[in-house]
Amino acid sequence: MSENFWKDKYPAGISAEINPDQFANIQAVLKQSCQRFADKPAFSNLGKTLTYAELYELSGAFAAYLQQHTDLQPGDRIAVQLPNILQYPIVVFGAMRAGLVVVNTNPLYTARELEHQFNDSGAKALVTLANMAHLVEQVLPKTGIKTVIVTEVGDMLPTLKRLLVNSVVKYVKKMVPAYNLPQAIKFTRALAQGRGKIVRESSPVNTDVAVLQYTGGTTGVAKGAMLTHRNLIANMLQAKGLMGANLNEGCEIVIAPLPLYHIYAFTFHCMAMLMTGNHNVLISNPRDLPGMMKDLAKFKFTGFVGLNTLFVALCNNEEFRALDFSALKLTLSGGMALQLAAAERWKDVTGCPICEGYGMTETSPIVSVNPFQNIQIGTIGIPVPSTLCKVIDDEGNELPLGGRGELCVKGPQVMKGYWQRQEATDEMIDADGWLKTGDIAVIQEDGYMRIVDRKKDMILVSGFNVYPNELEDVLATLPGVMLCAAIGIPDERSGEAIKLFVVVKPGETLTKEQVMEHMRANVTGYKVPRAIEFRDSLPTTNVGKILRRELRDEELKKIASK
Repeated sequence: MSENFWKDKYPAGISAEINPDQFANIQAVLKQSCQRFADKPAFSNLGKTLTYAELYELSGAFAAYLQQHTDLQPGDRIAVQLPNILQYPIVVFGAMRAGLVVVNTNPLYTARELEHQFNDSGAKALVTLANMAHLVEQVLPKTGIKTVIVTEVGDMLPTLKRLLVNSVVKYVKKMVPAYNLPQAIKFTRALAQGRGKIVRESSPVNTDVAVLQYTGGTTGVAKGAMLTHRNLIANMLQAKGLMGANLNEGCEIVIAPLPLYHIYAFTFHCMAMLMTGNHNVLISNPRDLPGMMKDLAKFKFTGFVGLNTLFVALCNNEEFRALDFSALKLTLSGGMALQLAAAERWKDVTGCPICEGYGMTETSPIVSVNPFQNIQIGTIGIPVPSTLCKVIDDEGNELPLGGRGELCVKGPQVMKGYWQRQEATDEMIDADGWLKTGDIAVIQEDGYMRIVDRKKDMILVSGFNVYPNELEDVLATLPGVMLCAAIGIPDERSGEAIKLFVVVKPGETLTKEQVMEHMRANVTGYKVPRAIEFRDSLPTTNVGKILRRELRDEELKKIASK
């Protein structure tokens, strides 16, 4: 579609263009916001709130420590393996101010997954939670990481509360397995050593990489999407552009239950909300619904960022339904398809409609969103400002409005490429800058878009990408497995669930329990299969490639016949 087509689709008062070169880098955004909104709350967690001024001071202390007490140089990669706690924004912005590239790392990764990401990114430093340090101990000798900083959950709390929280987590809940990392420094000590020291503020150009965000690979290997300062600034401005009329700078209280290491929450809470000076309430464990309800009851929140799975769970919770939603005016959904029943229930319970959007790790991530003035449930809205979309057929020809084809995206938020994987980059992004999403979409006459299918074999579990090849590679290492295949099957709770098909070698035996135990030991929780089926054979092409699509079709027929 032409630029003129999209310009006509934006609601009155919303510009169809942004200037991604408005800021030199993310540090410039951080400095401006922390000065402009100095006394405003930036992040809250576990009863403690950091103002923007405090965020700048603490991130500066961490940056000074990195510069004066380590050998790290601008451009080096630092892995950040933290849940939603106050240390996360301090570490991320401190690392950026020191000129480092942030490698967001899932705290729930297994040792195998950590080893791959640390080595692939070439990380030289790591900030991790004590709860995961035992896994770090296993993989550290196999990596190039020299600087290790360990923090505990309550480290940003006042002294007595910090001691209490950390003791309960460690000794009562027994959530910190024993570990031995003699080279590690405590996060509190790092802050103390950097406090009051001069920071040599880094000044990267906006095309420099700010974040390496890992995403599943079609070859079974997670790839690092290189997101530049310009990519992320563009997405900040794009989000602000479409939400500007509905959000007041420095006034909003937004609940952040999704993990900040995931690009959806990272860009919204750490980038877009930073630019607008708003208040993020970090939920460390959204699975702990009673604990989450206590946090929500403390704030008259105006915004909520979630996904279908969470909306369903919350609306089924009696305590949640009893909360005061009188101030709630914005609910955002992304990461997975929003189901109509979930959207309707949420509006019934909270009085606030859900605004669904669409994005990918490779697009920083926001591609499109429903304008609040005109939400169409069942669509992913219209492209954010300065973004073009089209759908193409299998030969690469652009299809007319209403045509069903692969969605392609072009805009300043499209990644620089995959880290050290030029061939994979070239497959994803063409010479004209169009990124192929792998999703099958339809563009309507009014400019709104609908995702109707997936071209790739990727499985989407509660907003997380899971690639069959990775699961199959892991399962193939289990003795007794001759052939295996992984597919996604419809699931009301998580959108899709994983099903494994296994062919056992002749003369050997395997049980479902053995398969599950092997998978749990080698992949993080959301990649563990929900169902396992043993077969004598699997459908293949004439050259022996397993036909996952045929297996999926069989499952869908079973469901339809029930």
